[in-house]
Amino acid sequence: MNISRVSIGLAGALDHAILTRLAPVIESRGFRGVWLNDTPDGDALAGLAVVAAVTSTLQLGTGVIPLDRREPTEIIGALGGLPQGRLTIGVGSGADRHPLGLVTRGVQELTERSEASIAVGALGPKMRRMAAQTADGVLFNWLTAAAAAEAMSDLRRDSDTRDVRGVLYVRTAMTVDARAALRAESDRYGSFPAYAANFERIGASAIDTTIDGSVPGALAARVTEYERHVDEVVLRAITAEHTLGAYLEFIEKVAG
Repeated sequence: MNISRVSIGLAGALDHAILTRLAPVIESRGFRGVWLNDTPDGDALAGLAVVAAVTSTLQLGTGVIPLDRREPTEIIGALGGLPQGRLTIGVGSGADRHPLGLVTRGVQELTERSEASIAVGALGPKMRRMAAQTADGVLFNWLTAAAAAEAMSDLRRDSDTRDVRGVLYVRTAMTVDARAALRAESDRYGSFPAYAANFERIGASAIDTTIDGSVPGALAARVTEYERHVDEVVLRAITAEHTLGAYLEFIEKVAG
């Protein structure tokens, strides 16, 4: 497992005091970066500003900002103080009725008006193809290693000569007491039609795409397998409690 190609994914709603303590530890352990998801109760860009203030080399990413909820103009307005050379703005369609058009326009505007890298959260083949042709990266979610290999093969084909990064989010638990939360997260996503279609497409269940790091050797084996195919693996931290201690334990167990 090459930890320099591994990032830590956290909730955008995580307390900023916890982020302030976690970020320097993540950087000191040699991880590539921190990704924060953006939710109505958790502003990813505000959280990343906190992370940026206490780190110097850690890469920063949002995974992802729904463009049906936050328009590109609002996103651009929130970039003040963020080091755009370290930043990847991950965007998605949310629940928009015309997702491909919305994200295509959003990628174009964000590319023109910012210096950050732009990545697209893409489940289906049409969105992935568009991202390969217009964005700097594609964020994959809920994939087995075999499905990740196929997705990256399609990305390389569709991007032609463009250098487009493939980033994979993997829900990960590192302790026995976090297994229930990992299962609940898998069941929740498996109930959503768009994700259910993804699981049917790849011939796997949601839990099959996660990592139970409480099993000896499972983390290193799975991450190494994913690293054969994608450019970056984001371990989305699933913990039994949303406390500083629980996240520090997660980070230390991953770092080994």
